[in-house]
Amino acid sequence: MNMYQWVDDIIASEKKKAMPVLSFPSIQKMGITVAELINDSDKQAECLKTCADNAPNAAAQVSFMDLSLEAEAFGSTIRVSDEEVPTVIGSIVDDEEAADALEVPEVGAKRTKLNIEAIEKAHKLITDRPLFAGVIGPFSLAGRLMDVSMAMVYCFEEPDMVHTVLGKVTEFLINYINAYKATGCEGVVVAEPLAGLLSDDLAEEFSMEYMKKIVDACQDENFLIVYHNCGNSVPATIETIVNNGCRVFHFGNAIEMADIMEEIPANCIAMGNVDPASQFRNGTPESIYARTQEVMEQCCKYPNFVISSGCDIPPMSPWENIDAFFKAVDVFYAK
Repeated sequence: MNMYQWVDDIIASEKKKAMPVLSFPSIQKMGITVAELINDSDKQAECLKTCADNAPNAAAQVSFMDLSLEAEAFGSTIRVSDEEVPTVIGSIVDDEEAADALEVPEVGAKRTKLNIEAIEKAHKLITDRPLFAGVIGPFSLAGRLMDVSMAMVYCFEEPDMVHTVLGKVTEFLINYINAYKATGCEGVVVAEPLAGLLSDDLAEEFSMEYMKKIVDACQDENFLIVYHNCGNSVPATIETIVNNGCRVFHFGNAIEMADIMEEIPANCIAMGNVDPASQFRNGTPESIYARTQEVMEQCCKYPNFVISSGCDIPPMSPWENIDAFFKAVDVFYAK
């Protein structure tokens, strides 16, 4: 599939399918836990197919946004629970010596092998829409290795150490994304939320320069890199973001989509941003319906806007809320 043409076709379409980051809630329909899901490639593939069968997101299917997976491959400790996405505990890099000693893992280390297998299997099951894998972004991965709470401090106090770590994680991410590319899937969503806390200058130096390397090494007309950032500094760093080489951008609910749509190039798609926590997980069908319509009223005047969740939809989000989101999309375009 020519994915550049796919982008152009979506922009030209008057009625656009939603593209929420939807995968984990399928555990409810499958009767399994998150812990069972993340350790079984067959269950992951089934999970993605279940989402495809139960959600009319015909534009695309987006896989798991598990931001612990790559850090675990580097040696980080993670916390796993039955109903929440895994998280990283502590840090493994806190000085230049540790950064120099950090080894770049082989693709296939820890759970990366399972996730690649899952996408390969899912791609054979989902044949009516593009399939996007999910990986973490360079600064967000470096931050998890160094401790998220210290990452920004290190940018000021230990910039050389940060760049050392960034060079290694970028090397790994390029190899990892290209392994996904080899499965035949149509793209990958790169989640870079930690960059959403950086100023414009810091975002350019410690995130975007490395994102550009990833895009240059992996993206082509048959494989898209989708950039995701759910931080509140997006409006201040949007010029840097839209010049990273991506054709598709996804933003979180820390911002108002209407505030940035004017800055998105006409040949690029911007997606967002119904709150996954307060609406999909903890809202009601009535509240998520209203919020979805509100975002669409503000942003659908832009041909390159696509309605989505603001981030990964939590595993235990009620399907009644997910269904209400899609109903709101259908009703809006039926007007």
